[in-house]
Amino acid sequence: MVAIVIGAVLLLVVLYAIGIYNKLVKLKNLVAEAWSGIDVQLKKRYDLIPNLVETVKGYAAHEKETFENVTRARTAAQQATTVEAHQAAEKQLSGALMNLLAVAERYPDLKANTNFLELQGALAQIEGDLEKSRRYYNGTVRDQNTLIESFPSNLIANGFGFAKSAFFELENAAEKQNPQVKFS
Repeated sequence: MVAIVIGAVLLLVVLYAIGIYNKLVKLKNLVAEAWSGIDVQLKKRYDLIPNLVETVKGYAAHEKETFENVTRARTAAQQATTVEAHQAAEKQLSGALMNLLAVAERYPDLKANTNFLELQGALAQIEGDLEKSRRYYNGTVRDQNTLIESFPSNLIANGFGFAKSAFFELENAAEKQNPQVKFS
């Protein structure tokens, strides 16, 4: 009788451990999927930037330093391989884009250019989609990290080598907002 009770308790513990392991695997895959969503939005953004630069360049050819800064920041962001590297690169790219859009403010003909207005709208859409992707990613990271740190699931997580994931955050609170691109 005691052996049956001990066997039942052990079976429950094993089933519980399997359940935790499977949940950790699921969350790890959700984090990877969420990062993929961010990656897609960043690629769209990177693809849009050369068109935006070329359009502004046609009106403000003497703003060479601004164009070079945007191009350098875009290249650095594309080459980033970790979440932390992406955070730093995206911070620089956002600043460079804001400078580029500030240059555009000085040219009334550019502000009325249909191509520029379409690129501006596309950038605003991508920034909104990127924000949604960041939120989803950070939510899945939060869930995964909570499970990895919580007892008794931390025993399973540590035993099988599950590691916490980094959040994708911007340091400057103003950068957390979608860029306001207004031309009047």
